[in-house]
Amino acid sequence: MTWTRRGVLTGAAVGGGLVAAWFLIPRSYPYPLIADEDEVAFDAWLKIGRDGVVTVAVPQLEMGQGVTTILPQIIATELGADWRQIAVEPAPVSAAYANIPLAAKWSALWMPFAAGLADEPDAILAKRFAHRARFNVTAEGTTLAAYEEACRYAAAGARAVLMQAAADQWDVAWEECEARDGFVTHGDKRLRFAELVDAAAELSPPDPPPLRPEAPAEEILPGEAEGETAFPRIDLPSKVDGSYRFAGDVRLPDMVFAAIRHGPLDQSELTDFNPFNTRGVSGTVGAVKGKRWLAVAATTWWAAERALSQMDVRFDVGYDVDSDIMAERLAGAMKDGEAHEIARVGETDRAFAAPNVSRLYEIDPALHLPLETASATARFDGDQLELWIATQAPERTRYTAAKALAIETRNVVLYPMPAGGSFDARLEDDHAIEVALIARELERPVQLVWSRWQDILRTRPRAPAHVLMSAKWAGDGSAGLQALKARIAAPSHGVEFGKRMFDNRTSWTAIAESEGAADPLACEGAMPPYAVPDKLVEHVPVEVSLSTGRQRGNAHGYTCFAMESFVDEVAKQNAREPLSYRMTMLGSDPRLAACLQQAARLAEWDGGADQSGKGLACHRIGDVESGGRIACIATARGGENGFIVNRLVAVCDIGRIVNLDIARQQIEGGLVFGTAMALGASTQYRAGLPETRALGDFGLPTLADCPEIIVDFIASEATPADPGELGAVVAAPAIANALHSATGLRLRRLPLLSGGL
Repeated sequence: MTWTRRGVLTGAAVGGGLVAAWFLIPRSYPYPLIADEDEVAFDAWLKIGRDGVVTVAVPQLEMGQGVTTILPQIIATELGADWRQIAVEPAPVSAAYANIPLAAKWSALWMPFAAGLADEPDAILAKRFAHRARFNVTAEGTTLAAYEEACRYAAAGARAVLMQAAADQWDVAWEECEARDGFVTHGDKRLRFAELVDAAAELSPPDPPPLRPEAPAEEILPGEAEGETAFPRIDLPSKVDGSYRFAGDVRLPDMVFAAIRHGPLDQSELTDFNPFNTRGVSGTVGAVKGKRWLAVAATTWWAAERALSQMDVRFDVGYDVDSDIMAERLAGAMKDGEAHEIARVGETDRAFAAPNVSRLYEIDPALHLPLETASATARFDGDQLELWIATQAPERTRYTAAKALAIETRNVVLYPMPAGGSFDARLEDDHAIEVALIARELERPVQLVWSRWQDILRTRPRAPAHVLMSAKWAGDGSAGLQALKARIAAPSHGVEFGKRMFDNRTSWTAIAESEGAADPLACEGAMPPYAVPDKLVEHVPVEVSLSTGRQRGNAHGYTCFAMESFVDEVAKQNAREPLSYRMTMLGSDPRLAACLQQAARLAEWDGGADQSGKGLACHRIGDVESGGRIACIATARGGENGFIVNRLVAVCDIGRIVNLDIARQQIEGGLVFGTAMALGASTQYRAGLPETRALGDFGLPTLADCPEIIVDFIASEATPADPGELGAVVAAPAIANALHSATGLRLRRLPLLSGGL
């Protein structure tokens, strides 16, 4: 008999009439993890084979961040398994894997009428929503917060019954046994997990099962020290030898390949094309016409792409997206727009009557540009759709594909595939709808791959913004800040995203319905960690006609740039050294101060003297208790084609570190990503089309361009914080401040050297 457990959620309706009673109706959910003949499933998270292999279910999208190593490591550590016998299986969409912390953070997007009732991770409404909606979304670095405890308890329960099974054979107390390296031991006696799995399946674990005294953690090594981890990445060998399977690697019998053309942004409609021009292209199978796109399928993708290029596809444009118009609207809103107060500390109205200095920072749209463009494979038999796709929101993807085909969501089988990068691009699912429709019309399996140009055209970039920073300092000559204000003119892109994600709105309807809405997500990171008596963050909503989305770092990418550039400017204006100036304001955040001090030591900080080419920045993502911190010192100089970043030194405090290698990789990768945001990764729009169309024209750093990177960590027992976005947001201001030191130029626009001095 296979031992399983079902989670039964119970609850009662809250008073006040704010929430319909059905929202709190108790529910039970089907057991999600299916065991093969030679396996036994233990809870929703793991199964153990009769060969001793422990298979771990991973409900988050692997897109390079290492989640297919982190969660198995937690289970292996708690279970006492041999890491060499750990396997990974993508988890099916299930309420058992609901991401409750993310549901709580996004509560204003799915329950705007009463978000305050669900904005804490333990809020009953957040739990109900996450389970009811099967909210398995991968975003905001919430993997550990959402799943570490569940993984530990699942592994502890399996460990307990394995020890009970061994204890029964040895006639000893199971509490006296130990599980380690895939064995249960008692003195000189030991049994492999494989020998105990059938007997363990008949037993029930204690409720709750006893956890190990220490949570999974690795010892911190100095930044340049080399050391082998006990938990090397599971996905690394297959990625190195090329056998790792992405969505574009799926192959099905009788499958064809599709390429696609979309019209300019936004609401463009397909009006005309010439199918006769494809007669010279061999291998074409057919064309599928959507309202706003045209796809061609062929026996190879290249044949489909060639056919499309010869068909003279034409669109009627609903309205134009234009960068000049965006800039005008942002500037007008900054000057005259109605502001919504997002956060306040102190008496800011009086404090800002006459600021000493104000500076404007301009941010262009930032594109995702992952290595793998949007790709999906579909097979539809008239009743059931099978979908192979990399998605950060699997249940949402199932729903939208089903709606496009007018079938029930339960008739969509989604096979989760890893993504070759995402940076939150795979929160969107337009290509899932398209491939489902193409498969239905062609009546055969089809794989759709967007070309790089189509991926650039249809991506929803991080929103453009203007950030006006203002400061007032003490009149006693100390230059200590008394007031700090951030006025942010930007689309309500968090609300807009929520309209698409949770209300299934079209991009243009989402823009219209979010217009004028105050959006705290558009201002994240603008309330600084500095101890300034009076602080204010305002949002001025702006409609710019560009459909925007989430991106790695999100609003922190521009709020950190504006804040840390501005603090440097204030220090310079008051003849203060940038490091010591920041330190005087970090008494309320000693962990961030420690990061700054350690970074200064590692980088041999020289005070940022003129022409030294060194600049620093620091930032915190999250609250004082559980947030992650980073301090970065960049070394840069001017070059023939702009500037060169020679070195990045970063020190982080991310609390308890589960896997040091992955944490280091995430910071290093984030710093390279942030460097790309500083160098390029943006485009201007004209007549609804991006002006930059090829990956090589975005000014992205190549391997040869990447600076020397040193990453170190501050030892901490605090709650783990995600490292994935810290480097991505701190690199640009550190580089901008370094360039000011090297050249005397103050760059106030992202990307740097894009015209804003």
